[in-house]
Amino acid sequence: MSDFDVGARLKELRSGAGLSQRQLAEASGVPHGQVSMIETGRSSPSVASLRKILGGLGVTMSEFFEPDLPQSPQPFFTPAELRDLTSRLYSATQGPVGRMTLRQVGDARLHNLQVLHERYEPGADTGETMLAHHGSEGGIVIAGEIELTVGDQSRVLKAGDSYLFASNQPHRFRNVSDREAVVVSACTPPYL
Repeated sequence: MSDFDVGARLKELRSGAGLSQRQLAEASGVPHGQVSMIETGRSSPSVASLRKILGGLGVTMSEFFEPDLPQSPQPFFTPAELRDLTSRLYSATQGPVGRMTLRQVGDARLHNLQVLHERYEPGADTGETMLAHHGSEGGIVIAGEIELTVGDQSRVLKAGDSYLFASNQPHRFRNVSDREAVVVSACTPPYL
């Protein structure tokens, strides 16, 4: 996998939208300095922060990382054909601790449904800033354990356990165990 320059890609999209860093920060609800630090490579955004900023641009994570992939009308996909949405957020220097990988089945926008194969290594966390977005999401834990917080409720889900909730409720996923957790999830409308 080649290195992906998150800052350069963000600057390209922001400039293409005709926005200043300050305008994008205001549209995204993040501090102005955060956009500047990401664009200049002085800061690596969390998944939640990047989602928030991309929301101000009206761009999904998939479009951010794989902008030129053609729509694929085929109904079947091999593991190699899943779109890797998050592994590029982590540099080799950060190592595997705390890493998570989200791989998407096909073109979520085309079908208005996002299906993800998620892997959370020990310590992986979607971030202290809780996620919240329009829609609904659900999933099934396939292996390991994952702590899911939805609003003021929190539970450690084990293999075979599942979840379903309105995504506008603040939520967070954390692997608090010492082994990998695997989840298959769906979200509509697509969020990443």
